[in-house]
Amino acid sequence: MPNNRYKRIKSVLDKRQTDLTVCLDEVHKHHNLSAIVRTADAVGIHDVHAVWPENQKRVTGNTSGGSKNWVETHMHITVEDAIADIRERTPGIQLLATNLSDTAVDFREIDYTKPTAIIVGQEQTGISDTALALADQHIVIPMEGMVQSLNVSVATALILFEAQRQRKIANMYDDSDLCKSIRHKLLFEGCHPVIAKQCKLKGLDYPAIDDEGEIIATEAFWNTLRYKAS
Repeated sequence: MPNNRYKRIKSVLDKRQTDLTVCLDEVHKHHNLSAIVRTADAVGIHDVHAVWPENQKRVTGNTSGGSKNWVETHMHITVEDAIADIRERTPGIQLLATNLSDTAVDFREIDYTKPTAIIVGQEQTGISDTALALADQHIVIPMEGMVQSLNVSVATALILFEAQRQRKIANMYDDSDLCKSIRHKLLFEGCHPVIAKQCKLKGLDYPAIDDEGEIIATEAFWNTLRYKAS
């Protein structure tokens, strides 16, 4: 495989921000959902949480641009389940809800170098009352025109890139604590997609790869991979 692809994937994984996430509170339009996943990938987020309404469409590749292969989307039935999972994964995380309220602050006043989850709401009714009550702080994007809100994917992008800006200043992209097993899975599948598919079909664990991205495996592994059941 081309060495530059291995280096590119490794570089991306080295910058993953495991304590920064987004929670989509019943965002149901697939183009918005996919656009948010794409933005999450762009700023180095590994996990996105989504509360899925009944019959909601899945993330589509035409808008996410393949980002759904690099960002783990966790689906939840209720927003309570989503927030509980977020807090369990990252104890002490601050939960920010985009909402125009009396207690809301400018989104740029937040310290995003802290573990942070940003809750955004669905296109018509916004964030649910339950999510608003569970949030630690409400945030707003200041408006100077007649409209009171932006498209949900645009608003999410503005907030996430402010988080990225702060984290880059704090050198938080210099190191990642992404789980080694997840890191290896993504590296292997990104560098060797055909062999990864065969491993899944045959129930084989992914073998190690060296510093050039080449597979390190025994002859027995290769024989098993080539074997076709009759």
